[in-house]
Amino acid sequence: MSEHITTEKLQEEAAKLWANIEGKTLTPKDRREIPPQEMPSQDPEVRAHNMSEVALGYTETQARVEAERCIQCPGAPCKKGCPVAVPIPEFIKHIQAGDFKGAVDTIKQTNLLPAICGRVCPQEKQCQSFCTVGKMFKAPEKAVAIGRLERYVADWERANNQITVPTPAPETGKKVAVIGSGPAGLTVAADIRRAGHSVTVFEAFHKTGGVMVYGIPEFRLPKAIVAKEVENLQKMGVEFKTSFLVGRTQTLEQLLDEGGYDAAFIGTGAGLPKFLWIEGENLIGVFSANEYLTRSNLMKAYDREHADTPLYEAKRVAVFGGGNVAMDGARTALRLGAEKVYCVYRRTRAEMPARAEEVAHAIEEGVDFHFLENPTRFIGDDKGRLTGVELLSYELGEPDASGRRKPVAIPGTEHILEIDAAVVALGNESNPLMKQTTPDLEVNKRGNIIVDENQKTNIPRVWAGGDIVLGAATVILAMGEGRRAAASMNEYLAGK
Repeated sequence: MSEHITTEKLQEEAAKLWANIEGKTLTPKDRREIPPQEMPSQDPEVRAHNMSEVALGYTETQARVEAERCIQCPGAPCKKGCPVAVPIPEFIKHIQAGDFKGAVDTIKQTNLLPAICGRVCPQEKQCQSFCTVGKMFKAPEKAVAIGRLERYVADWERANNQITVPTPAPETGKKVAVIGSGPAGLTVAADIRRAGHSVTVFEAFHKTGGVMVYGIPEFRLPKAIVAKEVENLQKMGVEFKTSFLVGRTQTLEQLLDEGGYDAAFIGTGAGLPKFLWIEGENLIGVFSANEYLTRSNLMKAYDREHADTPLYEAKRVAVFGGGNVAMDGARTALRLGAEKVYCVYRRTRAEMPARAEEVAHAIEEGVDFHFLENPTRFIGDDKGRLTGVELLSYELGEPDASGRRKPVAIPGTEHILEIDAAVVALGNESNPLMKQTTPDLEVNKRGNIIVDENQKTNIPRVWAGGDIVLGAATVILAMGEGRRAAASMNEYLAGK
């Protein structure tokens, strides 16, 4: 594990920098010389055994120092990389002036979930990839830490009881049903309610938040933060109905006709896990990442004294995949008591789609990465319990359609890895229930709902967005689709 830098040490370094720049008029050259501020975090050896948030957030001094690195360049290229077009230079300018409330209010012009996005958005692939400062150094990691600054001001607002809830426009008498309370659904609910329409959100689970609650672990996104965002929507007048599975409790058609809704938005996500389809995948101890993470996140299996769901005890766990969900699964396994956790990926670290920060955190915490390997079969005992997995070694060939070098199997390199639990984290496909119960709804061959440029489906009065349209994507991309859908829906309702 790499040496852990304590919060105290980082704060001490930030204080020295702040003493040199506070109150001074800085040139772009001065700003470029300010080093990036590292995010304080729990010690890896400690955090690998608790569910508390890993990243501790900037201190005020760190936030002020990091904000001063922004050169306020013309054209705001960083904004172009944001799916919801947050006015990034403007909110950072507020931080430079010490106006944290002004900063978060600026963000909320287009994004009502900054505390969430500041934690889980892949900023390094979006806004920060366009940052001029990072490009000047030809080092993406030296871009201004936009996401960390967004998180700081959102947390500051909550900690200081400065949250202001938007006031909806006068009531229009129009009713909208939002199906799914994930990031797309919450975004649609907020934007439509702001326009004065009545909004009811239908959630299949007993808790609201969608993938932010059942998929993303507590140590990356505390559930209290998601609950607070839902509470803010309730204060705006949005109604939530949980344990209501559209397609089973009522069909979409019944909901629209019997409920008297003028429009509906489908944001049911991508909840159908992909599998390896290899021998032994039905053995006891082999889990989809969906089930493994849902048991831990939504049902709190790690809380052995109070959880209503059993925890599968395992000492040697293998996680298959290279995305953020695989990192979540591997790091969760450590926190559930595994003594050894392997992450098996058929390419190299350079090709992994997971966020660099999440991979680094996993390595720090002790996850053992097996690159250029892939499972061929699971092995069990006479009681049907998993005891091992056969792996085959690979090498990289020519790039495939994704632009990544294609993994090529090396015959005769099979070898056994002893494990007693496996987590398959190969991504998800779209939830098929809506199509099954709404025969006229058009979907593509992958089961994703087909929409036009305004997120409209082929069914009148029905829009869709998020993972049910995109396939498994990110929180911020789902929010971007939600904003686009809400704008179209509001236009439709205004003219109805």
